[in-house]
Amino acid sequence: MKTIKYFAAAAAIALTSFATFAAEPVNLQQANDLAPAGVVSAGHATTLSGLEAKLAAKAEAQGASSYRIISAGGNNLLSGTAIIYK
Repeated sequence: MKTIKYFAAAAAIALTSFATFAAEPVNLQQANDLAPAGVVSAGHATTLSGLEAKLAAKAEAQGASSYRIISAGGNNLLSGTAIIYK
């Protein structure tokens, strides 16, 4: 029983810290005040929401504080690119 309590507490702490550093989407006007730090791309998404989630995850993995999607397209599987900002 103690193991379950410790695991639940550790999971809550881990999820809280990841949510704190999540990269946020910005629009063009907001991006004018930020310095670009690179570009990320993602593919094989079946929905726009899925594509945005993949791009956000890649931006966060690169240490970005925010990102702006600059292209998205495809027929059955979507791919896209985003500029990341630190």
